[in-house]
Amino acid sequence: MRVGIMGGTFDPIHTGHLIAAERARVEAGLDEIWLMPANVPPHKPNKPRATSQERWEMVCLAAEGNPFFRGIDIEIHKGGVSYSIDTIELLQRQYPEHEFAYIIGADMVEYLPQWHRIDDIVRLIHFIGLARPGYSLELSALPEAIRTRVQLVPMPMVEISSTAIRKYRAEQASVRYLVPDKVLHYMEVNRLYES
Repeated sequence: MRVGIMGGTFDPIHTGHLIAAERARVEAGLDEIWLMPANVPPHKPNKPRATSQERWEMVCLAAEGNPFFRGIDIEIHKGGVSYSIDTIELLQRQYPEHEFAYIIGADMVEYLPQWHRIDDIVRLIHFIGLARPGYSLELSALPEAIRTRVQLVPMPMVEISSTAIRKYRAEQASVRYLVPDKVLHYMEVNRLYES
């Protein structure tokens, strides 16, 4: 089975994440997409506003209704800082019959050479880079060992961010259609991001 891993803080998960995941699934011929909330992302200076449990529950709600999507809480259970190499090695031990690919934005593809233990990572998996309209990415600028492990897929322009959603919620503005209905209901019941 070919599985695309979409990791992120998901604080909260939103429609843009789901559109990107679906485009990657279709364009790269993946069998499933696993949505994986990070416990403590190594590249973000501020900790998530929602707890890891709340973010996990929102991911599960967002995945409902799509038979190709599912949440995976491996990084939350592992605890600590979430480094990709540790997660990949753990996934491959638990699911040796699966082939994994990391789904990342095209802007992140440029930073792959700076990833922790990237040489080990590219030996184990490949990457699906989501190329947004108007964004220019020169794969040729990357080292060959990385470049040959990246597949670019087209991604429609979707200007939705978790930061904006949190801001709207704090301002008591509507976020309807920016997040799935079940995620919106969860945020309202649990009063997430209201201040």
